[in-house]
Amino acid sequence: MTDTSTQRRTSASGTFGVVMALLAAIVAFQLNASMLSPVLATMEKELDTRAAQIGVTQTAFFTAAALFSLIMPRWGDLIGRKRIMLGLLAVTGVGSVLAAVATSVDVLLVARVIQGASGPIVPMALIMLRAEISDDKRYAFWMAVLASVNGGIAGVDALAGGWLASTFGFHAVFWTMAVVCVVAFVCVVAGVGDSRNVEDRHPMDWKGAAPLVISLGAVLIAFNELGKLSAANWTLFAVLMVVGILAFVIFWRVESTTAAPLVSTHYLKERRTWGLLLTTVLTMTGIFAVMNGLVPNLAQAKGFGGIDADSVSWITLTPYALAGLLMGPIAGKLASRFGYLAVLRAGIVITIVGVGVAVLAVSNPASWLLFIVSTWIGISYAGMTNIMLNGLGVVLSPKDNTGYLPGMNSGAFNIGAGLSFALLFAVNTWLSGGSGAAAGYRGGMLTGALVLVLALLASFLIPKPTNAEHFDDEGSAPTAGQEVTS
Repeated sequence: MTDTSTQRRTSASGTFGVVMALLAAIVAFQLNASMLSPVLATMEKELDTRAAQIGVTQTAFFTAAALFSLIMPRWGDLIGRKRIMLGLLAVTGVGSVLAAVATSVDVLLVARVIQGASGPIVPMALIMLRAEISDDKRYAFWMAVLASVNGGIAGVDALAGGWLASTFGFHAVFWTMAVVCVVAFVCVVAGVGDSRNVEDRHPMDWKGAAPLVISLGAVLIAFNELGKLSAANWTLFAVLMVVGILAFVIFWRVESTTAAPLVSTHYLKERRTWGLLLTTVLTMTGIFAVMNGLVPNLAQAKGFGGIDADSVSWITLTPYALAGLLMGPIAGKLASRFGYLAVLRAGIVITIVGVGVAVLAVSNPASWLLFIVSTWIGISYAGMTNIMLNGLGVVLSPKDNTGYLPGMNSGAFNIGAGLSFALLFAVNTWLSGGSGAAAGYRGGMLTGALVLVLALLASFLIPKPTNAEHFDDEGSAPTAGQEVTS
């Protein structure tokens, strides 16, 4: 069967409209992920609950997002990606409305789990973009434009969330999310063609999906428990890890015997899979808690930065997100010229240097210095490293299963984020108790820098894509299901 839309995929016409439609979908996800950061205290007060319970709702969202990401990209390969994308936006919108009318933390918890359906939107958008744009250089640029929003909408999302909550209450934030979901739904309907693997008529491998979801879910919840440090339930942690390992063993056995696996064990053994996933986990572990925990905490800590909570976002989170957003398209251009791996490694190296500067800033955490650190790492991580990791998940995927690697890579991002807070804050707490707060901050950041060095080494395990669309470990084009868009 021939490709029914080759002309559309190879022409530059219509690209901007496709990008804008997919961008609207990514914004819908991003608001769910980051708009609540300054709203948590307001939610705690208005729902008359504790901070820990609000924290559970956030954990539930990110865990659900990771689990949805394992399944939906592959399902989209089989039944049509546009159909799945529209379904995700619709479900996320329902969750947003439920959260907007929530009067108890229990209802909010259910709503946040439903909103977790937005988790696969970013990897699916990148796959859908690939189906629309066959030219490698054009794809690299527009992929970077889309992925750059995934680091935050120039900090406007968090600022808008704080303003809405303080002016109208936290429910207004969720109503805003619901409206954006509706807008994104309309944009995708009008602006994006459907695509799938036309020769892959196998049913969805739900028998393999179930143990994989259980495995990742158990591991993510275990890492969240580990992050509680002295308050952690170590028995629960051990049980969850055992469940996670056993479930993965079952998943492997199912995938080894089924005729149409969710992920072929052959692919799982290849360096394009485990090399990329290892690099993603290590990179996130090394940097996530630094920029989302240690640096903002240092900025606010008495005796250190002393910046009030209302201003800390302007000093740390906003410049970080804005720098990443502006750097994204530039990184795409660089990737089209020098390759994804070169830009990835450069981004990791520059990020390591940025964390080193953050360590030095502990002695004198002036606002201007923290601003420079946040901007620096925004450029190197949010604008380069993160985008290349997302892009590699797409361009390294085999043509007969384009959804598995972006989906698993999304799970790797979430595992790394959980590990980051567990590991870096454990070091921070341990050193703070024995050697003082300054030693705690330095130790946590230095640990992050060390893990980033390991991520840099792991990146050399990722095979170089010989062609952004045709790749296998030997560098030849795989025999694969044919791609079709309509």
